[in-house]
Amino acid sequence: MTRSAGLLMFRRGSAGLQVLLAHPGGPFWARRDEGAWTLPKGEAGAGEDALATARREFEEETGCRPAGPFTGLGEVRQKSGKCVQAWAFEGDFDPAELRCNPFEIEWPPRSGRRRQFPEIDRVEWFTLDAARRKLLPAQHPFLDRLAQLAPSR
Repeated sequence: MTRSAGLLMFRRGSAGLQVLLAHPGGPFWARRDEGAWTLPKGEAGAGEDALATARREFEEETGCRPAGPFTGLGEVRQKSGKCVQAWAFEGDFDPAELRCNPFEIEWPPRSGRRRQFPEIDRVEWFTLDAARRKLLPAQHPFLDRLAQLAPSR
């Protein structure tokens, strides 16, 4: 079973509690929006500490070094069977500062040509209501848990 770990950055402001979500890069996600966003996350290596994985992946996918404290949000199982474990932390990040690692695939399929795409093509801040429309449905429990742990002021 594939295991991933990720971080959900949040901030509080005049609009209430907001979360930073990431839109997957590459041609498969290019035209998908609602229900396609995710929290920055990545696969944990064998024996790797899940929080260390989450911190590394957040930095690789956004260019922002996360600083704790980190609060556990538990684990969810996605439709694919992948288990995602997440932590929340308070912070701020300008989406214009996004710097993300690329990945390479054959594109178009069976063309013999390889192309690079960013793992994440954009990040945005969303209120919890808007985030529920954007986020992959399996990851909604992370929003619910965050709302209980870090209510708006």
